[in-house]
Amino acid sequence: MYRALTRDIEVVVEPFYLEEQSDPDDDRYVWGYRIVISNHSALNVRLVTRYWHITDQNGLVDEVTGPGVVGEQPRLGPGDTYEYSSGCPLDTPSGMMFGHYQMETDDGELFHVKIPAFSLDTPNLLRTLN
Repeated sequence: MYRALTRDIEVVVEPFYLEEQSDPDDDRYVWGYRIVISNHSALNVRLVTRYWHITDQNGLVDEVTGPGVVGEQPRLGPGDTYEYSSGCPLDTPSGMMFGHYQMETDDGELFHVKIPAFSLDTPNLLRTLN
């Protein structure tokens, strides 16, 4: 699992390879990831937008932005958590993702919450370190 804490908002990511949706012979590799967002602050916050920076094994970058997550803009009070799952296909057997959420407080203050960088690796992937 991967963790980041920004202004007492914690983001935990757990990626997993989806073998049944992947087809290596067709250069299609698919991962799911589960995210838990926990509000350890004293403020109410709403997740307004998301930003993802996705890099495949060849260095090809895809940037994704949009409102909320999985069609929702969850509001978290102090002590609340929100969990969702999503997925990411790549043309290569490994890659990495990171990003941020834009949050808004009840008084309209906007700020970014870091999504930690996490790796997407197929099982049994052999790596060579130079």
